[in-house]
Amino acid sequence: MKVYPYRRLSGNVPWRVESAQLKVEGASWEDVESKYVSTVERVVALGPDEDRPDWAEARLRLAADLPAKAVDPEGPWQDVTVVAVLTERATNMRTAVELSPISADGRKRTGELHVHRCDVLDRASVTMSVVATVEGVPGRVIATSDTDWFVDVVADAPSLARELEVKMVRFASGPSRLRRFADSPWTVDTTGRIPAVNVNIDFEGLGELFDVDGGSGTEKTVRELLLAQMCCEVWTAVFHSAVGDLEMEEDGSPLFPHGWQGEVLREMLPDMYPELTPEEALRVVHAARTGTAAAGWAELQPRVHFAGSRRAGVPRTLSTTIRDLERLTRGDEA
Repeated sequence: MKVYPYRRLSGNVPWRVESAQLKVEGASWEDVESKYVSTVERVVALGPDEDRPDWAEARLRLAADLPAKAVDPEGPWQDVTVVAVLTERATNMRTAVELSPISADGRKRTGELHVHRCDVLDRASVTMSVVATVEGVPGRVIATSDTDWFVDVVADAPSLARELEVKMVRFASGPSRLRRFADSPWTVDTTGRIPAVNVNIDFEGLGELFDVDGGSGTEKTVRELLLAQMCCEVWTAVFHSAVGDLEMEEDGSPLFPHGWQGEVLREMLPDMYPELTPEEALRVVHAARTGTAAAGWAELQPRVHFAGSRRAGVPRTLSTTIRDLERLTRGDEA
């Protein structure tokens, strides 16, 4: 658990995106339909849609509710402010806006966050922090939201999950970057906005196997096992990519990255370290990677492989495969 040299708010500070508007260059603001703003998924989807104009700027209406103790005049915190921060990892963009009090007691805060389309390549995240003067020191962060919202300028439907992109490619005669892997059945590419798997259709029989929806019992069994193995390799690859370039707080603590990298870590870390919080687990992984922990990077790999295989459903698929092969064998003998 992280220790601070000053008092902080306990518990979570609830906040939300109440509504969104879009603006075309030279036109007035237009409301975004509620179906594009998901409170459950915490995503505002502003991607291309035939019912939506080619917008240049978006405006999000934010709302937060502070606990009574945060604004208690006799409490340890003075000059309490609520700040929303919009961050886009791909463009290295960061902007902040302060929420203003709208209730007499100062607990309810609202504000407008403007998003320029040219500043966001894929998916930006919005975080909320409560800042105050503590013991005479201004600018202390006394609370940080444990849930982020996302502004997605690619998707046309609000969904927190990002689908994996699968491409069927000829390695031998395809892009030059893949020709060196001509003998490999697939490769994982983590350089794009979402991870992608390049399946080598030059690999004998692989393209036909993936193209067949049904097939014989044996073909189906082999296909499911190959897909599970592929997914395990994908999870492992994206994990290493996600921890490869972490941002740090001033005290050296690693921060969860934005976008799919952060989603991958939040999925896998509980499997790797079930006894730790995700934040504590991330610090352990970062220490192992940088060589500042007793357990080195090599000792961490079995945990990575276990988490990846579990996310990919390898144990379940392997058990099913073994049972299917036993049934097929008994059928042949009969």
